[in-house]
Amino acid sequence: MATQGRRPAGRAGKGSPVRRNRAAPAQRFPPPKPPKKTAKVVFDAPDRESEEPRTFRLGVVPGATPGKWIDAWKQRMPHVPLELVPVEVADQRAALDDLDAALVRLPLTDETLHVITLYDEVPVVVASIDSHLLAADELTIADLAGEIVMVPTDDPLGPIDIPGALAPTFAPLTVAEAIPTAAAGTGIVILPMSLARVHHRKDVRHRLLVDGPTSTVALVWRRDHTTPDVETFIGIVRGRTSNSSR
Repeated sequence: MATQGRRPAGRAGKGSPVRRNRAAPAQRFPPPKPPKKTAKVVFDAPDRESEEPRTFRLGVVPGATPGKWIDAWKQRMPHVPLELVPVEVADQRAALDDLDAALVRLPLTDETLHVITLYDEVPVVVASIDSHLLAADELTIADLAGEIVMVPTDDPLGPIDIPGALAPTFAPLTVAEAIPTAAAGTGIVILPMSLARVHHRKDVRHRLLVDGPTSTVALVWRRDHTTPDVETFIGIVRGRTSNSSR
């Protein structure tokens, strides 16, 4: 046959060299062109005016506890020192003229002031550890009949009607003076609980007066003195964070 002895096209016979594809030559790319330099634009921002050194003066009546608010102020306003100014209840309105704000005891009626009520304190009876009144866990006004009840000159509670109570025969005393007098068994004194704790002694104890008047502590500042610092302190007292909107 005419095709005898021929090998099929495209098929290598035994022992025939195998043709391998030659590797394609590597493509060469030109190096990247450096980016064009653009002119740097500088905006001349005005220098920030430095704040004037200042101090936030906070008045505090005896027994008020602003500790947590002071800590928050130090974290939020480290560049503005806070000065605590002790204020007596009898002088708290006059003291506000020289303060940024104050923690006071109500009532304090004055149309020139802003007032934010904070909390109420319960009243307690402070007596000598030998007083028979301490036999009870709680007292009522009726239990005080026949007792010598001292009314301090810096009384934070105001007058209390106690039927059958006896008036002291000695001159009126301050709270700080009335406590040791009560310890001597010469009478009792009714105070907000925080004040009783401030003047705590080993020879006196206190009992809750369940039907006595409460003492309201408030944050107060002058209407004509609502500064950014005052607003910051108000926000702290109300629990607002530094990111909260007013």
